[in-house]
Amino acid sequence: MHSKIEIEIESKEPLYKQLVKSIEYLVDSGEYRSGDYVPSLNDLSSELNISKETVKKAYSLLRKKNLLESAQGKGYYISESKINKLNILLIFDRLGTYKQAMFDSFSEKLGNNVEISIRLHNQDISTFERFLDDGLDNYDYYVITPHFPLIEEVQKRVVHSLGKIPNRKLLLLDHHIEGLSGNFGSVYQNYEHDVYHGLQQGVETLKKYKKLNVISLKGSLYAPFLQKGIAKFCSDNSIDYEILYQATPEDIKKNQVYLILNGQLDKELIELAKTAISKDYNIGSDIGIISYNESPINEMILNGLTVLSTDFYQMGEVAANMILNKSFKKIKCDFRLVRRSSF
Repeated sequence: MHSKIEIEIESKEPLYKQLVKSIEYLVDSGEYRSGDYVPSLNDLSSELNISKETVKKAYSLLRKKNLLESAQGKGYYISESKINKLNILLIFDRLGTYKQAMFDSFSEKLGNNVEISIRLHNQDISTFERFLDDGLDNYDYYVITPHFPLIEEVQKRVVHSLGKIPNRKLLLLDHHIEGLSGNFGSVYQNYEHDVYHGLQQGVETLKKYKKLNVISLKGSLYAPFLQKGIAKFCSDNSIDYEILYQATPEDIKKNQVYLILNGQLDKELIELAKTAISKDYNIGSDIGIISYNESPINEMILNGLTVLSTDFYQMGEVAANMILNKSFKKIKCDFRLVRRSSF
């Protein structure tokens, strides 16, 4: 009786790795269940016309991953502990407050039967490549925030590295890679589209002010997309705006709105608030302040800091559901203007 374990002799991928992936797939798909025996070393080597040592190497690796166990005189069988527990490699660029919210909802939804290993690549492609190469074949799922410099050569390396992961195991968060094909999962935001529609939710209030000032750092990864969306919004709604790469006290004027694209609790927000207070401006009426990306502490800053943000809690929850349901899709996350007293 032949097993459903498959390999491609002509493939450049080592045969033992193909065996590992094939058995993992049969476990994930439910073909193999806890306690089921896999073919013996001799039987599988004969069935696939490969060496016994190749099968032994694959089985040894599967034992290290706690997917296979062995019984004296009976052979190898699927481990009960592995069936019930998922092993996930999560590679974030950074772990800020909103990434923490994403992670919290992700892990909460998955429950206790998971082991999550976290790595931070800090937007460095070489670090990411090392993490991924070290982790290949060792995890059930790979959950990645693929934030890297938008340089052609770097993006090619990103696509190449992600292509090493089977689609059924790959889940991208926060940013979708257009150059990557396949049925992998992706829960993402669309920067240009989102900022346009987020500002549209506050358009009537914005029109009460003389000008929208956008404070942005040069070199920020997605600033060009955000600025394009902002420019289109302002053009469509006849709103005067300006991009400021460094806001001086002289730039802080009454009856204007300030949108900070570089996150929350950063230098720009602190300096802006200090200047406004020193000029006796009432934040929320004399001037408006909007920050980009939600954080739990925003409810307390300036009696409530208005933000434009994707729903990071939703992002983590949707990603977890994809894994639990073994159904990967590409879903754009909700994005909204969260109105508080600063605007």
